[in-house]
Amino acid sequence: MRVFDGLTDLVDSAGEDLGASDWILVDQQRIDGFADVTGDHQWIHVDPVRAASSPFGRTIAHGYLTLSLLAELTTRLYRVENVSFAVNYGLDRVRFISPVLEGSRIRATARLAEARRVESAVQLRLESTIEIDGSDRPAAVVTSLARYFA
Repeated sequence: MRVFDGLTDLVDSAGEDLGASDWILVDQQRIDGFADVTGDHQWIHVDPVRAASSPFGRTIAHGYLTLSLLAELTTRLYRVENVSFAVNYGLDRVRFISPVLEGSRIRATARLAEARRVESAVQLRLESTIEIDGSDRPAAVVTSLARYFA
């Protein structure tokens, strides 16, 4: 895990590769929980019997579930100390490349593409790839923004 020591360290580290997170399991319980929270109960996500006859052979994670797991995955990649707080500032780009099949493991790799001072904060642009264990194609590629405040 990369630990940044405050805003200046972030700015000085722009362009740095942050490596890969640990793998996490995307099981049916996680998929069902996401469906319950979002109200998206489409059968391809929550009906294992029906999904068995789909082209995927089983249920798949919601794309937005995959995207939401990026928060957990990136907390395993880096931490910023000596700041008061951080906020999610949004997404510049998201592409869902491959479905995440139930029972798959995913992880994130990331690069600190940019870190620049904006008002009283430092804004990060993080370029991440969510990988699927055993697959040559990623689940998603994401460019996200966060702001860290002193």
